[in-house]
Amino acid sequence: MPVAPTRWIKRLAEFRPKEEADLVPGSTRGIYVLFRHRRLKGAYDVVYVGLSTTGIRPRLRSHRRSRTKAALWSHFSVFEVWDNVSEAEISELEGLFRHIYRHDSKANRLNKQRTHRPLRKVRLNELTSWGQT
Repeated sequence: MPVAPTRWIKRLAEFRPKEEADLVPGSTRGIYVLFRHRRLKGAYDVVYVGLSTTGIRPRLRSHRRSRTKAALWSHFSVFEVWDNVSEAEISELEGLFRHIYRHDSKANRLNKQRTHRPLRKVRLNELTSWGQT
């Protein structure tokens, strides 16, 4: 049996224009990221990190029509998870990304969940104690 190249992610499409959101298959489950493309700098700033356990395409369509988000993003990336990845695991992945971006002024603006609560339980900032656990 061949081994998958990644544990979580089956396929990904990166930095696609928002007009291509309708091309995402309807039942695609996983994580998606909304970006604002800054042409002069050639950069893609993270605007929002989201998840869908049933279908990313409807979420992208919703963000495209949203009064608060529609004008803020120009591109998106989709990270489709394998079929055996559970809803809880997708939520944990999204929580990790949101936790990473929680102090980013651009990404944090639209993400209501600022941290992933389970990460608080495993947080041990005193690195000198890591060798003792």
